[in-house]
Amino acid sequence: MRTLDRNNKITKQIKTLNYNELATTKTLQMNITKLTLLLCAISFNTVFGQQNSVNDTSDTIRESHLELAKIAVIPIKDSKTKRNYELYIKLPDDYSENNNKVYPVIYYTDALWHVEMLSGATEYMLENVILVGISWQLDIDEKLKKEVGAHYSRFRDFSSRKSNKPKIQKKYQLGQANTFLDFIRNDVITYIYNTYRTDPNSRTYFGYSMGAEFGAYALLTQPKTFNNYIIGSPSIKNEVAYLAELNSKFGPYEASNKNSSLKANVFITYGSLEEEAEDIDAFVKLLKDRRDDGLSVQKEVIEGNHASAFPMTTIRSVKWLSSLMSHVSSDNYHVSFWDIPQLNNAFVTTTPQDRKDGISVDTLTTNGNDRNAILKLSQEIFDSKHGNYDALLISHKNKLVFESYYKKGRINLPHRQASAVKAYTSLVLGRAIQMGYLSMEDLNKPLISFLKDVDPKKMTKGVEKITLHKALTMHGGLTIDRDAWKEIKKDSVRLKGQGLVQALFEESAPITPESQTYLYGNFNPILVMTVIDAVVPGTAEDFIKTEFLDKLGITNYKWLNNISGIPEAGWGVDMMSRDMLKLGNLVLNKGKLNGEQLISEVYLAKATSGIVKPTQDWAPKDYRYGYFWYQTSVQVGAKNYNTVFAWGGGGQLVIVIKELDLTIVISGHDSEDKIMAQISEIIIPAFVKQ
Repeated sequence: MRTLDRNNKITKQIKTLNYNELATTKTLQMNITKLTLLLCAISFNTVFGQQNSVNDTSDTIRESHLELAKIAVIPIKDSKTKRNYELYIKLPDDYSENNNKVYPVIYYTDALWHVEMLSGATEYMLENVILVGISWQLDIDEKLKKEVGAHYSRFRDFSSRKSNKPKIQKKYQLGQANTFLDFIRNDVITYIYNTYRTDPNSRTYFGYSMGAEFGAYALLTQPKTFNNYIIGSPSIKNEVAYLAELNSKFGPYEASNKNSSLKANVFITYGSLEEEAEDIDAFVKLLKDRRDDGLSVQKEVIEGNHASAFPMTTIRSVKWLSSLMSHVSSDNYHVSFWDIPQLNNAFVTTTPQDRKDGISVDTLTTNGNDRNAILKLSQEIFDSKHGNYDALLISHKNKLVFESYYKKGRINLPHRQASAVKAYTSLVLGRAIQMGYLSMEDLNKPLISFLKDVDPKKMTKGVEKITLHKALTMHGGLTIDRDAWKEIKKDSVRLKGQGLVQALFEESAPITPESQTYLYGNFNPILVMTVIDAVVPGTAEDFIKTEFLDKLGITNYKWLNNISGIPEAGWGVDMMSRDMLKLGNLVLNKGKLNGEQLISEVYLAKATSGIVKPTQDWAPKDYRYGYFWYQTSVQVGAKNYNTVFAWGGGGQLVIVIKELDLTIVISGHDSEDKIMAQISEIIIPAFVKQ
């Protein structure tokens, strides 16, 4: 008891203040937050008494007279080892007012060192979260406590391997991370879950230094303990080989086996001056090399050393957390699409918000059974029962009535597009026709007749047989050796402007009736975009922006250029799901936007008709192909409904059923991409009855 009494002094600085006192004045909250910010200045003298090696020594942690509001100190015992710890628990301001609300939880180790920074950061950026700090063991040997400090147990609890030095091992009992992880899983999380209203889909671990080393161990051994891992400046020097061993024991990722996924969002930081930077980079590479669809890894390098990187790690990681707890991103991501963290919970609404973005909204009014079926489907999408999809939007009679986001989907972030871009390119061509830069008759003229910078004398035989119509239906007939083309692509000077088409026409085998059969690929879209660039004033890039996207109010996008400097036509666009909906509604309204004929109606009717039969293995037998748009019939009862859609690999779909006044948008990154079955069986029938 005497040992317990002495260790309890550590936590006397953190007392539970009267909630009513706090409510009477906002000044106290502001003072607390200001004090939190001061930690950046004092962190060298307080937080970073922490050691990275058990050979370091320090004075016993001095008592602080700091008192934080709303922090409750709860004793807890490890049910297996009988070791005593404490939890520092902070509840959100509105916890007592919302009896039906569940809250995300951030669990963090080294509680005494981190409580102030995390409390202040979440107060501003993530206030609706429960904080649970886990203390060091209280009932430790007094001699070790005096020699090493009250934090002695962290060396034992956070390390996953024993020391190869017998004296060190005997003294510190290293390598008990597995025991500590069991304590967190079986005792800490269970207690918090049974005592408070917590969200089981949103548990986060925060660890720094050795605490981050423990986080890496937990991720690679029991990843489902937490949904999100914040691993700040992990002490993993010379530990990468061991981490790789843990990774191999867990097993490689297999798309067909959900249990093979680590299924976690990971945020890793380190200081730019840290000695362990190389090892941490190797750990990041180890995670990314898994090619794990359920694993999101974001790395940030913070200016400074191991000590000074801590305050910014706290602030940036909390901001990162806020981005995966809301379908509205707090910033425009400048990271790879694959590094965007996955939402902990789906966002689903049958009463979409009017965001003043040119999209009218209404309420989903399907009957109860159909409404429930759509909601059930959305939950199944979130649970990955149908693959990896990020958004589902439904517009009826030109009004958005259902909106949902999952995984990497955000309402205000552009989503990666693959071959759906071909259909968008087709619409751009329709805009050029509407403005008179091309005519419907031009679709059947030799494509080279529009390209003044090419030299027909150097081209393969039969290129005059390639027309816009042929290219738009994947019947261009180009046949080029893949290996040879890889070498040609290295010559960027040769491929500038129309030089890319010149090279294609030079390197292709002769164009014959036999070669001009359906062949899906990106060469044909390149031909179409090059013609657009040749006939419109200025450049195709400017034309797409000013005469197409700007007209639709689409401003938050990225449209890549290919090696020629001309916009990509078969992939390479990032676009928000709501903006995809605008394109679908444009098709639904026969090319009209607010009374203006934006796309040639005659062209659009042909573009969305079933002109040819696709022959790729993954296209169902009843699909037809127009000008980069697919067409099929969906049967509901005894009746068939004509359905046209843009389709990109991974699951980007813009689906239009004119007879039902229906537009459906899907965004996804799924390898098999079979969501169309659920659309046909659940969503489309729900609107037949209206």
